[in-house]
Amino acid sequence: MIKLSASLRSLPLLPVTIVVFIAFLTMGLALPILPLHVHHTLGMGEAVVGVVAGSQFAAALLSRIQAGILSDTRGAKKSTQVGLLAAALTGVVYYASLLLLQAPVASVVVLIVGRLLIGCAESFIVTGSLTWGVALVGPQNAGKVIAWIGIAMYAAYAVGAPVGVYIYAHHGFWGIAGATIVVPLVALVCVFPLAPVAPPTVRRAPFYKVIGAVWLPGLGLAFCSVGFGAITAFIALLYSNKGWGGTSLIFTIFGVAFIGARIFFSHLPDKIGGAKVALVCVLIEAAGQFLIWQAPVPTVAYLGAALTGFGYSLAFPGFGVEAVRVAPPQSRGMAMGAYVAFLDISLGLSGPLLGVVGHHFSIAAIYLASGVVVFSAALVAAALLTARSAPSPT
Repeated sequence: MIKLSASLRSLPLLPVTIVVFIAFLTMGLALPILPLHVHHTLGMGEAVVGVVAGSQFAAALLSRIQAGILSDTRGAKKSTQVGLLAAALTGVVYYASLLLLQAPVASVVVLIVGRLLIGCAESFIVTGSLTWGVALVGPQNAGKVIAWIGIAMYAAYAVGAPVGVYIYAHHGFWGIAGATIVVPLVALVCVFPLAPVAPPTVRRAPFYKVIGAVWLPGLGLAFCSVGFGAITAFIALLYSNKGWGGTSLIFTIFGVAFIGARIFFSHLPDKIGGAKVALVCVLIEAAGQFLIWQAPVPTVAYLGAALTGFGYSLAFPGFGVEAVRVAPPQSRGMAMGAYVAFLDISLGLSGPLLGVVGHHFSIAAIYLASGVVVFSAALVAAALLTARSAPSPT
């Protein structure tokens, strides 16, 4: 009966979750393709692959606070719609980059512009949908909101990756560009009939107060997101370097483990505390990264991807619950934007930096470095636990 009641309370999230799933198919299609396109078609090295991958997250970082402000002032639905339009425009820019294949450097530059645009799109879609979800079911269910939106995102990655490989095999990057235009427009059609949630009427807290409140859980998110970034940016190159097949399968395994953790354990951050869940899960994620580093055969790498997906799945809402707990109620849109901005910082920096590690050492060494950084998130979770258990000053 309790589980049925909890499920009914979550039903208002379903339409928003479906929109996010459709929108993020756009990102999933390109995940296994971009590194191969940049490395093999355009002839660029690992560092450039990292820059192309990281540029999306740099743009998301720069637009995240603006997305939060738009959600707080004009409503979360408006933020989501802006993001979907930007995602569709990305496909147009991808087409432009393909017209410059005979000038690889110019093609990469235009491709980076497309990645910047998709980064802005991701920022507005995620910030808008998270703010929308919290408004629908209440801040006491923030962990559930983050879990549901995350399920939609990573289900889209899991489905989109093999579909992207299929499109690329039959239609090349031209097909990826076309799908990038069409898919967000489908999501935009789904958004129009949904009822908006009115923005708060109370004056928003200043940005410095919001960032000051969420910086510690945000730091934990930044550290644990490096493992996700290492898989999205470099796992295709690792498989290619080792002569292994099944690149798209590892994205699917990551996605299935991620979604499975959210389906069966998404209630834990709200129930027992975000910091406790994050502490355990970042250790699981780090173990997954170390397995990929030492993997002698694809099966071991698959297991590493599964552990990474499972651990990261619950670490994200674990730290997120802590961020919502300390955020000013009238500025939750900005707070969610500020919190997720740490993800953008992490992925924006880790792509190029891990690319340098791969260039000077080996592709496999990338996963040693990322495992160490993910392990550092356990220290942040421990600090949050200590802060919560410390006696209040009198």
